[in-house]
Amino acid sequence: MTGGAPCSRAVLHVDMDAFYAAIEQRDRPELLGTAVIVGADPKGGRGRGVVSTASYEARRFGVSSAMPISTAWRLCPKAAYLPVDMDKYVGVSREIMGILRRFSDLVEPVSIDEAFLDVTESRRAMGDGEAIARRVKDEIRTGTSLNASVGVASSKLVAKIASDVKKPDGLVVVSPGNEAAFLAPLPVRRLWGVGPKMEESLARLGVTTIGDLAKMRPEALSRRFGTHGRDLLLLASGIDDRPVVPEGGETKSLGQEHTYEEDTADVAQLRRTLLDLADGVAARLRSHGLRGRTVTLKYRDATFHTVTRTETLGAPADSGDLLFRVVWRLFQGVHGSRKVRLVGIYVSGFGGQEQLGLFADEPSATDRLRDTVTERFGDGALTRASLLRRPVTKGTGAGARRPRGR
Repeated sequence: MTGGAPCSRAVLHVDMDAFYAAIEQRDRPELLGTAVIVGADPKGGRGRGVVSTASYEARRFGVSSAMPISTAWRLCPKAAYLPVDMDKYVGVSREIMGILRRFSDLVEPVSIDEAFLDVTESRRAMGDGEAIARRVKDEIRTGTSLNASVGVASSKLVAKIASDVKKPDGLVVVSPGNEAAFLAPLPVRRLWGVGPKMEESLARLGVTTIGDLAKMRPEALSRRFGTHGRDLLLLASGIDDRPVVPEGGETKSLGQEHTYEEDTADVAQLRRTLLDLADGVAARLRSHGLRGRTVTLKYRDATFHTVTRTETLGAPADSGDLLFRVVWRLFQGVHGSRKVRLVGIYVSGFGGQEQLGLFADEPSATDRLRDTVTERFGDGALTRASLLRRPVTKGTGAGARRPRGR
């Protein structure tokens, strides 16, 4: 991937701009050019849900996705607040993914509003990566009246970062051999795997940009961060050989993880986080019509030592309660007195979904109710009482921050 060799891959990352809000502005012309916030009902600033998407007009007031809806109301009370219309957004997403498949069979949807394409083999008939990206943007605009930002590079990592550089309606091309130079001036937090705590640790080493990281000695990073340090060094150089895996690909999995801003040994907090992650992963499984047999716990302690533990279920499942029971059992098998930096839950083994066993675990009534409420009012509109933030009192730790996931 370092040299302009003809065999270099051409990978596109297509990311729709303010997707939910843009659809609402398209469908309601009176909202064009105005602040639009899609999410939970703000209830005059007393709402308890979160923002799903904010238009760029609303973002100028400081509103962002996953922000508490009450905070958004304080920042931008005159915005148009609209409920989530998931059926409509899913329909538009299918249109967009259909457009992308005109350019390549290798299309990997990442979420409802973004996807990777490997157009390496498409270049013979359609031109280089930039030409294909322009055609993708034009066809999305023509077909849906929406704008997409596109990054073009030889790897998924660099294409992903490039698509975010000139939003909205951006197009950024990183030529093979220029990956490191493109990444060098960017903040180190742009790299996958660098959360707030890792950013602080790197800053103490004098590393604030990706270029600073790329100059570090591999031995120094390995001593400080173990194998994760070497992985970061490769990413800082733009080296990312992961393939674009189309839907139904053999390596497909679905999951979420959470990195704590401060390492914690609070078992109650860890339990709440895993419960929240299990609910989130289960909801995503159900939204994709998937059930999985293989449940994996990812566990990283304060020393950056990472372990995974996996359990195979007797029947495929998409129940938050069941996922939590499994990962809690796995967690208890690996956790001692160490402080924890990260936990994650992943589900795979989606084959044979059509032939469910007679006793396959069904979603609970709570799961079904949560799905219904979320579709109508947005993420966070309904949650377990055990996951609500508790006031910090003497002898009681703060509740876990709700993990972000797509």
